[in-house]
Amino acid sequence: MVKIHRVDTRDKAQVRRFLRLPFRLYSGHPLWVPPLLIDAATQLDRDKHPFYEHSQADFFLASRDGHDVGRIAVLENTRYNAYHETRQAQFYLFETVDDFEVAEALFARVFEWARARHLNQLVGPKGFGALDGYGMLVEGFEFRPAMTMMNYNPPYYPAFMQRLGFRKEVDFVSHYLGIDKFRLPARVHRIAERAARRGGLQVLRFRSKRELRAWAPRIGQTYNRAFVNNWEYYPLTEREIRFLTDNLMTVAHPRLIKIIAREEEPVGFLFAFPDVSAALQRAKGRLLPFGLVDLLVEFKRTSWVAINGAGILPEFQGRGGNALLYSELEKTIRQAGFRHADLTQVAESAVQMRRDLETLGGVPYKNHRVFIRDL
Repeated sequence: MVKIHRVDTRDKAQVRRFLRLPFRLYSGHPLWVPPLLIDAATQLDRDKHPFYEHSQADFFLASRDGHDVGRIAVLENTRYNAYHETRQAQFYLFETVDDFEVAEALFARVFEWARARHLNQLVGPKGFGALDGYGMLVEGFEFRPAMTMMNYNPPYYPAFMQRLGFRKEVDFVSHYLGIDKFRLPARVHRIAERAARRGGLQVLRFRSKRELRAWAPRIGQTYNRAFVNNWEYYPLTEREIRFLTDNLMTVAHPRLIKIIAREEEPVGFLFAFPDVSAALQRAKGRLLPFGLVDLLVEFKRTSWVAINGAGILPEFQGRGGNALLYSELEKTIRQAGFRHADLTQVAESAVQMRRDLETLGGVPYKNHRVFIRDL
């Protein structure tokens, strides 16, 4: 018999069980990229994570015969619901053994939680913030995720979702760019240069994290304004913006971050990160004693780069701003010497960007689906 119990997030032993479950489920899996435990624990820390300043979440473990066999988180993002005038709950961090009974029991508890709060839909996987990644892998099971910026799961998860009555809400498609085939037409660079001249735009490049940190608050504000038309958007709080930029600064390589500015104010950005997935797999969730050194070495030797943020304010779209972004994208990949690029999770609703990426040689190769169900 499957038993479901709520995790007491003040109880370190229970939190540890919740966090360690996927390490056991994916033990020996060649593609799963484990999160750093210190980062994963922050999502359950109601004092540290800014999400809890305006919203709420609970966490559940499934056990059978004394063994943990599944887990799930359920969230109510009140700011998202207020902005979109919805009454949605979100699920996240879902993991289970290959047993539908476990999944059914976990979601039954989540449905109960949501209905008790008078919420009428359940959407997910969808996490606590913009860096958590969206959706459940439905295509591309043979490829390793780009660090922890996207989820990995076995193929039986989507089948469970269908049996539970979920339908597709939106797909997030990741594209592969090989440096041998990625070469922008000269006219794109000319359009970018012309847009920069006419629009008074300049590309800011950074040599050190100190320079980058000085721009962090303005970068965060631009990020908050650039995606107002996106499916997942809601206005971030000041603390959420600071939390986002602090996390970005931790993994940022200054020369891979580009800012498009007009009169010293950011209007667009390109975030690229050396993909250190291999080192994260070896670290097995811990930076000490050797994980940190290995990560720093991997930063320098990896041939992969993850592009996990490219945006420009709506008022600059269609005026050459996109061409400027793509021009900088090619320069970023080539100048840094990367051979492979993963453009992570472009929403299918971003039709023009997906069309542009495929025109530039991008190949869709991973698809993460967000599911929805009426309650």
